Amino acid sequence: MTFDQIPPGAAVFLDANSLVYHFTNEPTYGLACNTLLKQIEQGLLSGFTSTDVLGDVVHRLMTLEAITLKGWPQAGIAARLRKHHGVISQLTIFQQALASLPQMRVQVIPITLALIEAATSMSQQFELLTGDALIVAVMQHQGLTHLDQ
Repeated sequence: MTFDQIPPGAAVFLDANSLVYHFTNEPTYGLACNTLLKQIEQGLLSGFTSTDVLGDVVHRLMTLEAITLKGWPQAGIAARLRKHHGVISQLTIFQQALASLPQMRVQVIPITLALIEAATSMSQQFELLTGDALIVAVMQHQGLTHLDQ
């Protein structure tokens, strides 16, 4: 299913990539992600994400901005930022992105111990990585059936 095939009024779980592609205007998928987020902002769709996904998003936006700002290679970027931590104070996109989510009407679901416990069970049962299983657990808990993949 593509974003265009999501029925009006549907509730959609936003994974990290769609948000990163939106905030960076990624050349291949950025336009589709921008359109999806615009539909959520206009109330045509309901958008959800979770706190753990947002952690991934802001981390990725931080590293991408550092790569652009400093011309560093992508490989080893987190280690390079730890070593040159002064660069972090120059980065702003990740904070701006996070601050814009409420205006975009994206609802953020907090991760609880119960959700993590459900995810660990699903992880073993369905052979999923923990992060993927946590998304499934959140979606089940919220009754969501559309994932923005």
